[in-house]
Amino acid sequence: MHSSFWPYVTPGIPDELFERLPGIPLSKREVRLLIISALRLQADSVLWDVGAGTGTIPVETGLLCPQGQVIAVERDEDVANLIRRNCDRFGVRNVQVIEGSAPECLRELTVMPQRICIEGGRPIKGLLKEVWQYLQPSGRVVATAANLENLYALSEGFAELQARNIEVVQSAVNRLEKRGIHQTFAAVNPIFVLSGEKLD
Repeated sequence: MHSSFWPYVTPGIPDELFERLPGIPLSKREVRLLIISALRLQADSVLWDVGAGTGTIPVETGLLCPQGQVIAVERDEDVANLIRRNCDRFGVRNVQVIEGSAPECLRELTVMPQRICIEGGRPIKGLLKEVWQYLQPSGRVVATAANLENLYALSEGFAELQARNIEVVQSAVNRLEKRGIHQTFAAVNPIFVLSGEKLD
C-alpha cells in the first residue's frame, strides 16, 4: 500500500513530498496530525473530506484506513486531478475524488460517512449543518478555521446541532528554518481545529 515516497505507517508526511499547485492551500504536517487525531479513525472508517485541496488528508487517512473508504470532495477540476496524482504518488487506492460544490454534490453520494473533515467552504456554518445530516450516529466532524469569524461560526454550529464532546484546539507550531547563514524558528500559521460527535 505504501510507496517509496513514504514507506512508513506513521502519519505526518513532509509537506514537500506532495505535488502542489500555486495558490492551492496545503494543510501543514503538524496541523494534519491534529486533524487526524481529532478524527479518531478506525481501519474501516468511511470519511468524507469536504474541500480537500491538495489532498493531504485523503492521502494520510487513506494510508491509515486500508479497509476504509475516503471520499474527497473538490469543486475545481485541476485541484481534483491534483488530489488524484497525489494519491497515485503514495499508492493510495481507497480514495474517490468527487468533483462538485458542497453541499449540493453530496446528495449524489451513496456511502454515508462515520467521519467528516471540513477543510473549506462558504458559508462554513451552513456547510457544517448540511454535512451533519449525512453523518452516521456516533460519527464525528472535524473542521478547521483560519480566522475568528469561522471559529465563531463553527462553534455556534456545533452548539446548535447539540454536538457532544466538542473540542477546540489551536495550533502553535514553530519550525526551524535556515535563513542565510543562520538558523531561526518560523511560525506556521495558527489554525483552529474543532470537532464534535453526533448523538446516537
